Amino acid sequence: MNSYLLSEIEPDSNFSADLMLDSNFMLSTPPCSISSKTIASAVKWGFTQVYTLGHVTLKQNAAKTQKTEEFQETQEVILNTDSLKRISSQTKDFSETEFNSVSEDSLALKSEVEYAHTLKTNKAKKLNEKALVDLLESIYNDFQTFIAKTYTRYATHAKLDLTEISETVKYLCTYIQDYRRYVLRIIPSLDERNKNFLVSHSMRSTVLAITIGQQLHMPEEKLTELGVASLLHEIGMLRLPPQLYMNSKALSISEKAKIATHPILSYNILKDANFPLSIQLGVLEHHERETGTGYPRHITGDKISLYAKIITVACSFEAITAPRQFKEARTTYEAMIEMLKNEKHQYDDIVLKALLYSLSLFPIGAYVYLSNGKIAQVTDVSPGNPKNPLVTIIDANKKDSEESELVQTNDSNLKIIRVMNKKEASDVLAALNKVQA
Repeated sequence: MNSYLLSEIEPDSNFSADLMLDSNFMLSTPPCSISSKTIASAVKWGFTQVYTLGHVTLKQNAAKTQKTEEFQETQEVILNTDSLKRISSQTKDFSETEFNSVSEDSLALKSEVEYAHTLKTNKAKKLNEKALVDLLESIYNDFQTFIAKTYTRYATHAKLDLTEISETVKYLCTYIQDYRRYVLRIIPSLDERNKNFLVSHSMRSTVLAITIGQQLHMPEEKLTELGVASLLHEIGMLRLPPQLYMNSKALSISEKAKIATHPILSYNILKDANFPLSIQLGVLEHHERETGTGYPRHITGDKISLYAKIITVACSFEAITAPRQFKEARTTYEAMIEMLKNEKHQYDDIVLKALLYSLSLFPIGAYVYLSNGKIAQVTDVSPGNPKNPLVTIIDANKKDSEESELVQTNDSNLKIIRVMNKKEASDVLAALNKVQA
């Protein structure tokens, strides 16, 4: 381990390995440099030296350092503006007042979720299937709008409200707990994701992370922290050019290196906003892998936080199933099979099992062929039996107002033969809509 006196480090020096204040706290990681502001802050905290397994790879003179800092400040404004345009495209052109109305959105979501909860618990008050689906999709979109405004307010005002976000995540947990089998079927289209990748990805990943957390029977406080960490795990992307994470082409080595800094950027943002350390670590470590092959710190599974382990699995599953400009979306079944293979043991086995038992081997939303010759959609898990989920038989003659009937699959007379591919499922839905029109 090499040590360097902070007084001897020139601003904007780069190090070939992680630069640490001590065994737990990191100042920078390659290819990030250490700025004069960071050095000054460390000195202010009472630190005199730093440690690294590497060495200094680049030093700049004072004049060049000043120009670099001025350039970085200008770039930060440009990047924030660029990211803001990307975020605002999905959620209208917010006015200054609307940027600061996130609290009102949170209260509105509380009312919507409470109303949906009443529908769930009050047998005398029910909606038909189509009306219920429309309501739940509307609430889902309102949660996305909340995330968009949260990211936008940070991009424009550098503000994050922990209390406000935590309360909203609690409503999200109730929403998922009540209507998981509907919520898990909501997958954004390619156009929606292109309009706002960060918001769409953060929402879907958070839904999956909370679902896994509920399967693990996490207490409300921990479940809320997990949801907050997942909702904000990509906030550091706002410090990077959007063309990096919205690129339709393969990234260069230098571009990949820049993308790899986003967990640290997210971590620093939450640290500056005084979020709990457990949430900070969930964000920092969400790209670490059990074998130590992840980033930014290359730590092994015994050192990775539980929140990060869950977000890792949720993000990976979401990425496989989501449409992107440069790849076709794969089915949820294909995603589940790939995750369960757990090549090179990247993921925590307990978290993977929780994902399986939350979504089933044939995940909620998948369209399948049954052994009786009928087709169906997987709509709920069968407790303790991930191989044989509950399905809804696709019936062209069933009216929208009729409540769908759940049928239990089994290994004998009602077995799932196989999952439909994307085209097959699309053709079935088109034919169904045509008959019911």
